[in-house]
Amino acid sequence: IDSEKRRQISVRGLAGLGDVSELRKSFNRHLHFTLVKDRNVATPRDYFFALAHAVRDHLVGRWIRTQQCYYERDPKRIYYLSLEFYMGRTLQNTMVNLGLQNACDEAIYQLGLDLEELEEIEEDAGLGNGGLGRLAACFLDSMATLGLAAYGYGIRYEFGIFNQKIVDGWQVEEADDWLRYGNPWEKARPEYMLPVHFYGRVEHTAEGAKWVDTQVVLAMPYDTPVPGYKNNTVNTMRLWSAKAPNDFNLQEFNVGDYIEAVLDRNLAENISRVLYPNDNFFEGKELRLKQEYFVVAATLQDIIRRFKSSKFGCRDPVRASFETFPDKVAIQLNDTHPALSIPELMRILVDVEKMDWDKAWEITQKTCAYTNHTVLPEALERWPISMFEKLLPRHLEIIYTINQKHLDHVAALYPGDVDRLRRMSVIEEGDCKRINMAHLCVIGSHAVNGVARIHSEIVKNSVFKDFYDLEPEKFQNKTNGITPRRWLLLCNPGLAEVIAEKIGEDFITDLSQLKKLLQFVDDEIFIRDVAKVKQENKLKFSAQLEEQYKVKINPSSMFDVQVKRIHEYKRQLLNCLHAITLYNRIRSNPTKSFVPRTIMIGGKAAPGYHMAKMIIKLITSIGEVVNNDPYVGDRLKVIFLENYRVSFAEKVIPASDLSQQISTAGTEASGTGNMKFMLNGALTIGTMDGANVEMAEEAGEENLFIFGMRVEDVEAMDQQGYNAKKYYDRLPELRQAIDQISSGFFSPRDPGCFHDVVNMLMYHDRFKVFADYEAYIQCQGQVDELYMNPREWTKKVIKNIASSGKFSSDRTITEYAREIWGVEPSAGLNGIISRGESPGFECEALC
Repeated sequence: IDSEKRRQISVRGLAGLGDVSELRKSFNRHLHFTLVKDRNVATPRDYFFALAHAVRDHLVGRWIRTQQCYYERDPKRIYYLSLEFYMGRTLQNTMVNLGLQNACDEAIYQLGLDLEELEEIEEDAGLGNGGLGRLAACFLDSMATLGLAAYGYGIRYEFGIFNQKIVDGWQVEEADDWLRYGNPWEKARPEYMLPVHFYGRVEHTAEGAKWVDTQVVLAMPYDTPVPGYKNNTVNTMRLWSAKAPNDFNLQEFNVGDYIEAVLDRNLAENISRVLYPNDNFFEGKELRLKQEYFVVAATLQDIIRRFKSSKFGCRDPVRASFETFPDKVAIQLNDTHPALSIPELMRILVDVEKMDWDKAWEITQKTCAYTNHTVLPEALERWPISMFEKLLPRHLEIIYTINQKHLDHVAALYPGDVDRLRRMSVIEEGDCKRINMAHLCVIGSHAVNGVARIHSEIVKNSVFKDFYDLEPEKFQNKTNGITPRRWLLLCNPGLAEVIAEKIGEDFITDLSQLKKLLQFVDDEIFIRDVAKVKQENKLKFSAQLEEQYKVKINPSSMFDVQVKRIHEYKRQLLNCLHAITLYNRIRSNPTKSFVPRTIMIGGKAAPGYHMAKMIIKLITSIGEVVNNDPYVGDRLKVIFLENYRVSFAEKVIPASDLSQQISTAGTEASGTGNMKFMLNGALTIGTMDGANVEMAEEAGEENLFIFGMRVEDVEAMDQQGYNAKKYYDRLPELRQAIDQISSGFFSPRDPGCFHDVVNMLMYHDRFKVFADYEAYIQCQGQVDELYMNPREWTKKVIKNIASSGKFSSDRTITEYAREIWGVEPSAGLNGIISRGESPGFECEALC
């Protein structure tokens, strides 16, 4: 097995003898000098840290030189602002992007250790909830690989997304203390610490507005390197941590209690304590608004400092004019969470830099662009004005002015249309006046984009229809993508190798080349190799599942997987109804032959989302009954995958046969898990929603299992009214399933347990589960039929892999660069070397 596992595979980089001995020396040096251990007392965690530091050493020179080059050449800089960066683990990704994987494997092997075992010790950086945060991480990888001068800016949460434990079938949350043992990848930069102001009041003077009597919190930057794929570029992700200033609560009015004052420093530092664990849901808490302003205020100061001190195009030590700001700076807002960038940039330009309003507004609009991530109304950020007024009084004034000028413009174009003014205002009137952050983003940006074609159409035709009518040129589509480095090379080296043997390695940075695989769709050896890799992945995953969760699964069964956040719109309940239906069919025809399935469902529920937690309990309860029924045997298993996260996705996705993407049409903006499954050789059962539409277009609808209502059908049903009872009465298998859930068949010790779930499905289901049940069950029958013919199944798999090239985040970022940011991708620092340019001694040193 060792020789098999350690076989030199090209896509992992060659293990040069020099590299290997250098890495061994570096490993031993760090074990000794950094960790202060010897081999007698070192733990596996010490070995992980020694290796991480050895690998990190390879980044440092490239990192410094990349940043030097940016300073020398002064390109337009891209600032990706996000409250979430769902990075996962960093060690293997760094080895892949530096071409060090085989060298490390060999060095660690020679030291008598197992690389995979060490990789498992690393904590995930779980600074995100799901798609939005993981997209930011994929984008950072692509921006570095495409040689863009890009920076990710966010918050260094002390506690990321909670760890999920399942106790008695219920979700229990545990704090994610991911920094407990230290983070080898980050470098604190106290020299760039910046003040952020809160509260206070506004004084209007002859010199303009002054924001005074504020409370100050310091923002401490922590930098993490972001390496491009084998191009010598290393960009920066800068995350801010909140620090109390040393005089915090010790000012003149607080003479008495010194001890209390020092203890109160925690109040300021709580800002970066914990990630809010909501996906697609807005919770209007003051601490969250503080987080949003904290990241924005610190980042904008940093952006302006970097702009002013730029070496290029200016003989002064600092740039005197902001004229060129939009030519040198692009700010991308990842959803509305960093929307305060717009009033904050205006505040700096008008109040601090003393620019006139109209000029400042022109610069702000040209600089900012906004990505919308959801159409669900409960997810849209609407902050109470009372809270805003207290926390950010000057920003409220600026927003009022922005809104007034905007409404004046609309009123001039549509005289007398007061309803349009109401609909388009940033301020929502009512019992509690609120600020609509999405409207602020649309008004303050030069580009607004959705994240899949169907979603961008919905954005234009419904969510922001009035704004689209006003400025249609603002609205764009940028279909999401995933990085093929993490989501193919790193997580599925077997498949990457089989592909590389056929078409070479260039697909890694140009995923559209996968379409060359279409010529091998009838190649028996290739079909066999693709099927073999899948089977190996399934066996490996089965072994891990048995080890961790003590569940035995049948590796020859179909691995039917739905992993994503638990949400009503994602319709894990539809999946449950299919599982129950399958169970009932097996029970009533015990001798009939069935295609064996292992149905796996995983994902976290927001801690305050009652229905999502009930859905988890239902899944575990169904599993309890099905998995222990002797009549069923290993023909059907239902398993809840605990604590789904990035590192777990890297294991389960390559082992999956069927990918479930079954949201109600018009609710999933894009989805990106769907793309990961497609690239890793699973077939998709899904609705015409999000990026599924484009996946079907690329691969051919006949190569996906598409079912259910389209957006038009859902809209028609909303018009005439959705009546769940109609389906319950007409479909006996559906009725049986619901009656079983309702009667306590799956919860014998608490028969009323699922009353809320049944009541929702029957009387107020916004997402119309029953309306798609019949089509879904029928479609699952087609899945079974194809699975019984492994050769035809694998041919469809190959067609899917060959059609997945569009869904690389490299393609997505190239479109953002050209159509929104106005920059061209390049070969990174490699390009500088190969073109023989001399951007100063520091850059030449890259040779």
